[in-house]
Amino acid sequence: MTTMTETSARFREFKMPDVGEGLTEAEILKWFVQPGDTVTDGQVVCEVETAKAAVELPIPFDGVVHELRFPEGTTVDVGEVIIAVDVAPGSGDVPAAPEAVQQPVAEAAPEAEPEAPKGRQPVLVGYGVAETSTKRRARKGAQIPGPAAAAVQAELNGHGAKAPESRPLAKPPVRKLAKDLGIDLATVTPTGEGGVITREDVHAAAVPVPAEVPVRAEETAAVPAPVAVVADPAGRETRVPVKGVRKAIAQAMVGSAFTAPHVTEFVTVDVTRTMKLVAELKEDKDLAGVRVNPLLIIAKALLVAIRRNPAVNAAWDEANQEIVQKHYVNLGIAAATPRGLIVPNIKDAHDKTLPELGEALGELVSTAREGKTSPAAMAGGTVTITNVGVFGVDTGTPILNPGESAILAVGAIKLQPWVHKGKVKPRQVTTLALSFDHRLVDGELGSKVLADVAAVLEQPKRLITWA
Repeated sequence: MTTMTETSARFREFKMPDVGEGLTEAEILKWFVQPGDTVTDGQVVCEVETAKAAVELPIPFDGVVHELRFPEGTTVDVGEVIIAVDVAPGSGDVPAAPEAVQQPVAEAAPEAEPEAPKGRQPVLVGYGVAETSTKRRARKGAQIPGPAAAAVQAELNGHGAKAPESRPLAKPPVRKLAKDLGIDLATVTPTGEGGVITREDVHAAAVPVPAEVPVRAEETAAVPAPVAVVADPAGRETRVPVKGVRKAIAQAMVGSAFTAPHVTEFVTVDVTRTMKLVAELKEDKDLAGVRVNPLLIIAKALLVAIRRNPAVNAAWDEANQEIVQKHYVNLGIAAATPRGLIVPNIKDAHDKTLPELGEALGELVSTAREGKTSPAAMAGGTVTITNVGVFGVDTGTPILNPGESAILAVGAIKLQPWVHKGKVKPRQVTTLALSFDHRLVDGELGSKVLADVAAVLEQPKRLITWA
């Protein structure tokens, strides 16, 4: 009978990739293949959810699925093997997969976890490689046994080097977060496995949890779908696990609210002419197939305002104590999806014509509705628009998308009595709210940006005269 050593060349392992920018883990939502299935290069084998989005993973080689290392619902570190494929089927006997790996993670006792032969194993992206063992994650709340704890400590404290016992256990991104927030890790109570300090532990030590965080939504908003809810027997409470996109939203909003000093200004504007322009553009044959709505004109108005006031399009670099001026606009559109709020952005929106901007908005909306927005589509935003008016809300005080300097909230457009040419007439009116980072945007600059957006929406011919 063929041994594992003799057949090892037959098998290729596919590891959890970093599908975002420095993400360290992802949850396996769904497997599309099972052991014994034939797969081809580029075939999607599973769907995973990161802290940013749900992503489909294609496998990069042909073969027959030999083993799925983790069941659906398991959170897996980047670099962990998730599937093994027989790339030379029919060339000999195939060894059975290790029994412990075939079992669901929740059923495998931590002390019984199998270990692969030691060697240079990839670790989390950005951490280099270390002499360690490949193993499955222990159940939540379980204590990591002696050898595993040593491996964790080695990984967390640098390429196999043992850290002093007094040094708190935390991964490099968590250490950087603590440094940025001015938190001494020695004062933080760890809740992670094996006494590891998590990002949530640092945030909890930095600030109290806010009682309420304003909700942002885009006009395509869908009702968020809770997963794995647990209701108490009396039916008086329901608990929904906070993970994936929802967990990332909470962390990002708390981090933004308590890092950047927010200032919000408001203006109420007559947009009757803009609404007439929208109606005319919808009938324009040159724009056939383009998504034309008030949001398109508002987006263009904001781009005009940024061009007239470029200093608003910037970011605060805390590490280097610099203001980073952006000479491009990646325009974010806040969208509520079944997995929570996401903010994909239109790359180089400043260079797009009105039809091009409309096409980009339409594609962004369709992708968000399908839950197919990629992490790359949400990275690198500079300024964001959030449309709360689709819910009939007049206005709000939006929280900045982390790393951005401003966010524009658009309220409901309503027919209201308005003084026009000296007479009270029914006009289409809305309220705009602009939140900005007061470290780099002062009151004058913020006011000019908001006033320019309002001026364009009141007289849309300024899209031409101010171009």
